[in-house]
Amino acid sequence: MAGSPYDGLEPRAFWRASVAGRGPGRLRGLYDPRFAIERTTRVMTAGSCFAQHVHRALKDRGYSVIEAEPAPEGVDPAVASRYFYGSFSARYGNVYTARQFRQLLEEAAGSHTPAHLIWTRDGQFFDALRPNADPDGYGSKAAVLAARADHLNAVREAAAQAQVVVFTLGLTETWEDRSSGTVYPSAPGVIADPPAGADIGFVNLGHDAVVEDVRAALGHLRALSPGIKMLLTVSPVPLTATASGAHVLVASTASKAILRAAVATLMAEDDGIDYFPSYEIITNPAARSVFYAANLRDPSPKGVSVVMGQFFSAHEGAQASETPVAQPTPKVQSEDEDNAVICEEMLNDPTARREAQ
Repeated sequence: MAGSPYDGLEPRAFWRASVAGRGPGRLRGLYDPRFAIERTTRVMTAGSCFAQHVHRALKDRGYSVIEAEPAPEGVDPAVASRYFYGSFSARYGNVYTARQFRQLLEEAAGSHTPAHLIWTRDGQFFDALRPNADPDGYGSKAAVLAARADHLNAVREAAAQAQVVVFTLGLTETWEDRSSGTVYPSAPGVIADPPAGADIGFVNLGHDAVVEDVRAALGHLRALSPGIKMLLTVSPVPLTATASGAHVLVASTASKAILRAAVATLMAEDDGIDYFPSYEIITNPAARSVFYAANLRDPSPKGVSVVMGQFFSAHEGAQASETPVAQPTPKVQSEDEDNAVICEEMLNDPTARREAQ
């Protein structure tokens, strides 16, 4: 009888040998980088809440992480973190969708003007595209516009410097102005309220939309930094809440599946796009949820360390071990620390919003 095409494949091709037969921190061969990221590589970071962990770990490890909007000198680190200083390469806050990232880069390039940029709450004015970056708001519309102009300059500066952009895809669900297509990171009424008459509704982006948005975003990045490469990740953080009408578990699974499928499509067409499997490392069955905090949503410090250990092992040539990260160990914050990641999507849950008030 002729041999099977599976005969002779390396162990990582088989579930029993490479997943079920290994401890949660000892998975091998998940990530073969398409391109090198060295400590001298200028890295721009953006994305959903999980991207904050990536940014900090790279920075703590000594990588050349761009921070185009540094905190003012003398500001307490906990306060700086609350205002998204040092969380990403610019103070855009959490960029949950590829559509949001695309529109940010288009706005920075002068080809997109967002609709209903300024929302309000209790007499204060908020930048609707990063409402939690200045959580107390501004005293005037003019102050919002001035701060946003400075922010867009920083976005252009970060992109122009970057050799690699690490972008974490978080969600497919978002909120959109029906007439202009502008998307917002927060639903109306969660942090602030849009102006009267704004027609803002729920939209759930599909595979083709995500692919096109990433393509367009990368095009804008390459216009500023020719030859820039993109490393995509999919956030392992599930939805806090869904407006889709489905059960939140089903909606979250669908969202992550769409994002992961979009990555596969993008990688097949562009050698300058790679994928790092943070999602698979945190959620794989061998982990038995030990890489999540007690709320089964936030990655635990150990989980983040395992993820970044796999990354550093791949790029630095060291073999990952059961102790997640080779020395020096990147700093990872627990969800209770002052500088833990800030994720306003949590406020979509009314209970969480009441607790935050």
